[in-house]
Amino acid sequence: MKTVINKISKLSGALILGCLFALSAQGADVYPSKPVRLICPFSPGGAVDMASRAIALELTKTLGQPVTVENRAGAGGNLGGTELAHAAPDGYTIMLTTSGIQAINPALYSKMPFNPSKDFAPIGTIVSMNNVLVVPPSSKINSVQELITMAKAAPGQLNYASSGSGTSIHMSGEMFKSLAKVDLVHIPYKGSAPALTDLMGNQVMMMFDNIPSSIQYIKTGRIRAIATTGAKRDPMLPDLPTLAESGVVGYESGVWFGLVAPSNTPKEIITKLNAELVKASKSPEFLKRMTESGYNVNASSPEQMAELDRTEVLRWGSIVRASGARAD
Repeated sequence: MKTVINKISKLSGALILGCLFALSAQGADVYPSKPVRLICPFSPGGAVDMASRAIALELTKTLGQPVTVENRAGAGGNLGGTELAHAAPDGYTIMLTTSGIQAINPALYSKMPFNPSKDFAPIGTIVSMNNVLVVPPSSKINSVQELITMAKAAPGQLNYASSGSGTSIHMSGEMFKSLAKVDLVHIPYKGSAPALTDLMGNQVMMMFDNIPSSIQYIKTGRIRAIATTGAKRDPMLPDLPTLAESGVVGYESGVWFGLVAPSNTPKEIITKLNAELVKASKSPEFLKRMTESGYNVNASSPEQMAELDRTEVLRWGSIVRASGARAD
């Protein structure tokens, strides 16, 4: 009898432990069960940082876990991209990428530390925007044609700032150089904020910046806008002509941002993140914050983002090669 009781006791213990293990495993499968880290590959204060913090705030609400932004600026977004590429594919490290990182950097850098198309899993696009050509208030440049005239009269003497080599801001300048046939000196920074600070301090002559990071300074007169880079006039600056309208035939440059995870992240986690991203993008607070800052909200599926990425790689690759620009 004692032997039977002992066997029953051992069996009961094993069943209890088995049940506890099953419950534990079930709980571990629920995503997310801890905070999520969102890498922003540029410095605080710029358009990428602003969008990162806005979407992180909304995802914190929809995911039910804190989504914290960590800035990893440098090399046109490549430092942050490298960190993401080496992160565990478990959904707890994601990044806000840009069309610059995805499509421009692979053509601009001879040795990329990662392959965006292979090392990142698309979650979905979030926003897009145009850039704007800005100068200090004291600048003698009042129009695109005046800039072209000045640049041709002094080749290599005028400079322009950017948020980093490979960014859409950098390539907006390179596209202008190529189409207007002028020689300007590129001065890269680790983000829009430090570049704008030097622009306002007359340390650099001009900049093709994302509208969201420049708009507040344009409105307060701390910098002066000359033209926008889109195919048509931007709703945030409707009285400002485009570069194409200003005589630079064929000019069109913009940028989009989206979320990515490390490759091999489970499909169910990508699906979950995309669903929450789409939900977050429809939040009235998010829509108001983005549109008032100059962003166009356009959340997409992972498949749509992957197709956009393929198209942009081809488009920007040819533009980079035609410009002759290199970052290393």
